[in-house]
Amino acid sequence: MPKISIVGTGYVGLVTGACFAEIGHQVICVDNDLKKVEVLRAGDIPIYEPGLEEIVKRNVAAGRLRFTGEIADGVKNSEVVFIAVPTPPKHDGSVDMSFVERVAREIAGTMTEYKIIVDKSTVPVKTGEKVAETIKRYNKHKVDFDVVSNPEFLREGCAVQDLMQPDRVVIGVSGPGPIAKMKEIYSPFHSPIIITDINSAELIKHACNSFLALKISYANALSVICEASGANISDVVNGMGLDKRIGRAFLNAGLGYGGSCFPKDLSAFIRIAETLGHDFRLLKEVQQINADQIQHFLNKVHDTLWIVKDKTIGVLGLAFKPNTDDMRLAPSLEIIRPLQKEGARIRAYDPKAMDKAREVLPDVEFCDSPYTAATGADGLIICTEWDEFRQLDLEKLRAVMAQPIVLDGRNLYEPQKMAELGFVYKSIGR
Repeated sequence: MPKISIVGTGYVGLVTGACFAEIGHQVICVDNDLKKVEVLRAGDIPIYEPGLEEIVKRNVAAGRLRFTGEIADGVKNSEVVFIAVPTPPKHDGSVDMSFVERVAREIAGTMTEYKIIVDKSTVPVKTGEKVAETIKRYNKHKVDFDVVSNPEFLREGCAVQDLMQPDRVVIGVSGPGPIAKMKEIYSPFHSPIIITDINSAELIKHACNSFLALKISYANALSVICEASGANISDVVNGMGLDKRIGRAFLNAGLGYGGSCFPKDLSAFIRIAETLGHDFRLLKEVQQINADQIQHFLNKVHDTLWIVKDKTIGVLGLAFKPNTDDMRLAPSLEIIRPLQKEGARIRAYDPKAMDKAREVLPDVEFCDSPYTAATGADGLIICTEWDEFRQLDLEKLRAVMAQPIVLDGRNLYEPQKMAELGFVYKSIGR
């Protein structure tokens, strides 16, 4: 089996490394954060991702997965080196490529024999050319190498499943040299493998995320029309989704997209297009609709509660989506912070994200259950569609609230049933 090293142990790097080991590859995960390396060696996982902890522990015990703080260790003991480091946004929406550049230089300085270097990070088109140029420039021993683009398509909360059962694997190359080895790595996953040039592979990732963000924003824009006309957004998108040309996925109206991928990738793609001479106005409108959706919901809160100052508001769900603890650009932040500024008291609960939420949400009372968060509340806001919230005892919920008002940003409940139970219930597009 191929020997692999992965530089970076964030969501992408750690999940990729663990799943590669799970299907039998020898994997070394590299990170320059030595504290993080020690945490991983001790069997602790710094992120929440369903199924990941068990896979990491199993493969560390089996000797197929190990962690190191030395990039030279990873390069020396592998045939294929994956770069899976952060590519954060800059203030202008473009991508900070300094981490990728630094890793490319370090790889080049330690190579003593042929290596395949794979860009796994989400990067702008033409990055592969820059990585190849950098490695060539700092290649101390003048050894041969190939650069490959292999974008990831992992959804937080479903990342293990997405890697183990991928819809497709995209491999971008500048020549035939690395194709056989890359196919060998991915053949155990039994998924379609698409071979392209590097620039096309890099564009596929940004094009996919931007299109999915577009579908979400379309559903949210449609929800405003549904509210104004008395239609039901759920029925409308269900009717749309049965059209095979459209599909039902990513057509749920709600508070909009958040997290580390869609907002960053959309901004990056807009900037990439600008550098190539194209004003991608469509994607700018997608961004605006997403921002408008938060304000539309806040307007709903104010219309329902009138004055929020000195009122207690419960919030269910803090992570940007279910099955993750990721608070990056979570819609809950854009709901809670304005309400706090107006003097509302916030009581919140999330099944997994409260430790990380404490770091970014001061003066919030974090509770141990949904019912505790709702106790004494003048209104309850649902920000994240955790399955736990779908199963709540609604009669118990109503009993502990000061006022039976629910503002549902994720359309978890049926309006008619909520009315029968005595709730004032406001949702999205219904």
